[in-house]
Amino acid sequence: MKIRKATINDREQLRLLEQRVVDAERPFNSSIKSGSPIYYDLDDLLVNDNAYLLVIEVENRIIATGYSQIRPSKHSLSHNTHAYLGFMYVCPKFRGKGLNKALTDKLICWSRNKGINAVYLDVYSDNRSAIRAYEKLGFEPSLLEMKLLL
Repeated sequence: MKIRKATINDREQLRLLEQRVVDAERPFNSSIKSGSPIYYDLDDLLVNDNAYLLVIEVENRIIATGYSQIRPSKHSLSHNTHAYLGFMYVCPKFRGKGLNKALTDKLICWSRNKGINAVYLDVYSDNRSAIRAYEKLGFEPSLLEMKLLL
């Protein structure tokens, strides 16, 4: 098992895993487009100095992903920028082995080294297993987004 920075050569495998994320999130959000919607700007994540996309691979196959991206914060907050974690995915066969924690730790370390002191991520409020996993890593609920479809 090897954790490494993703490269442009990983793009095809990353797009396939992106669709697994979409499939996993569909039960929590009926507004996700049908077909194969694009979630992530992989081209930017792979080359932007303010982004760090990691993969875990086993036998040349990517089995887990995650990125940290430095973003501007709301003007009302005490920090000007924050790190946003996304594309947090571990293939089902490899879950429960601490891979998400390993990725998150490395992403937070990268963020801290960039001078960031606040890290955010999104998780669906009904996704209890993901919420528990992030709480174990020290995250706590902050803001609940609400929607009304007309």
